[in-house]
Amino acid sequence: RQAQAVCIPSIHLHTTAATMQVSQKDFEKAQEQLKLLKKDPGNETKLKLYALFKQATEGPCNSPKPGMLDFVKKAKWDAWNSLGNLSQENARQKYTELVSSLFSAESGDQKKDASPEESRHDGYETVIVTTKNNITKIMFNRPDRKNAINHKMYREIIKALEEAGKDDSTIAVITGNGDYYSSGNDLNNFTNIQPGEMEKMANDGAVLLKEFVDHFIDFPKPLIAVVNGPAIGICVTVLGLCDIVYASDRATFHSPFSQLGQSPEGCSSYLFPKIMGFAKANEMLLFNKKLTAAEACAQGLVTEVFPDRTFQKEVWARLEAYASLPKNSLVVSKQLLRSIEKEKLHAVNSKECEVLKERWLSDECINAIVSFFQKKSKL
Repeated sequence: RQAQAVCIPSIHLHTTAATMQVSQKDFEKAQEQLKLLKKDPGNETKLKLYALFKQATEGPCNSPKPGMLDFVKKAKWDAWNSLGNLSQENARQKYTELVSSLFSAESGDQKKDASPEESRHDGYETVIVTTKNNITKIMFNRPDRKNAINHKMYREIIKALEEAGKDDSTIAVITGNGDYYSSGNDLNNFTNIQPGEMEKMANDGAVLLKEFVDHFIDFPKPLIAVVNGPAIGICVTVLGLCDIVYASDRATFHSPFSQLGQSPEGCSSYLFPKIMGFAKANEMLLFNKKLTAAEACAQGLVTEVFPDRTFQKEVWARLEAYASLPKNSLVVSKQLLRSIEKEKLHAVNSKECEVLKERWLSDECINAIVSFFQKKSKL
C-alpha cells in the first residue's frame, strides 16, 4: 500500500544555474550553522531538514517503513520518502539554503527583540527573559509548539523565576509568544521512553514539577500573568498562584486532566475550589470544562479581560504604573497576604505530585496518551 507522506509546507527557494552547484564545503558549513541556532525552528522544519540531509547524503528513501506506533521514526520516514527522486545535488542545495534562511531570520529577530532600553537576559532557549521599566518579563517562546512546556522549558522557567525574584525589578510578568499563552505540558515528554525507564521518568517528572510549582508559591514579588491566548493544563493551574491574571478576550482556559488519565496539579485541587467554589472547580478539574475568558473572570480565576485588539497596549500601560510603586512595600505586603497559606500550599503541591507520579505509571494514563497521539497522527 502506498505510504501517505507527512504534509510539510513547501519552501520557496530561488535558484539559478549559477547557484545550483553547492560544494561539499558549503553543505558542511550549513550543518555547523544549524548547530548555532538558538531557537527551535519547529518540528515541521526539523523534519524537512532531516529529509533533505538524508536525501543529500544517501539518496532516495530505501529503508523499511516504521510501525504506526513509532511516531517519531514514522514522521521522519514519511518526510524523507516524500522527496521522491530528488537528486542529491538538489537536496544539498535546498538544505543549505533552508539553513541559511533560518540563520538570517534568527539574526534579524535578535536585533529586533532587544531594544536599547530593554535588557535581555542570556542563557535561555525556550523562554525570552527581558527587563524594562522595572518589569522582568518571562515570555514562553516555543510558538511553533503552542508554547508547550518540555523538560528544558520547565528548568528555564524555574531559573527565570529565581533570577527575577532577586533582580532589581519591581514586578514580574509571565506571558506567551505567538497565538497561544501555553498549551501546557508537552506530551512529547512521554514519548520514546522504554518500559524499564517508566518509573524513573515518573520520579524525575514529579521532582521537576514539584520544584516548578514551589517557585510560584515562593516567588517574593508581585507575579502577574498576561494571558494572550488559549491556556491549557499546568499553565492554567498555576494561575491560582499568580497575584493578578489579565486575559485577552480570545483566551480560553482548559485543564483536561481526566481526559489524559491524569490528575490536578499546581495546587489547583486546593485553590480552584477556594477561588470559584466546588461546583465550578469540579467542572474544570474533573470534567474538563473549557472556560472562556469572560467565564474565567466571572469565576474569579482571571482579574480582568481586555479586547484582543487593545490588550497589549492597555495591560502594559497598567503594568508600568504598578512597577513605579515602592518595591519593598509590595514585597512586604505580598508576604503578609501569602504567608498564612504558604505551608499549606507546599503540602498540597507535594501531595499532588505524589498522586500524579502514580497516574503516570498507570495503564489508564499510558493508554490515554497513546490514544491522543494516534488521533493526532490521523489529522
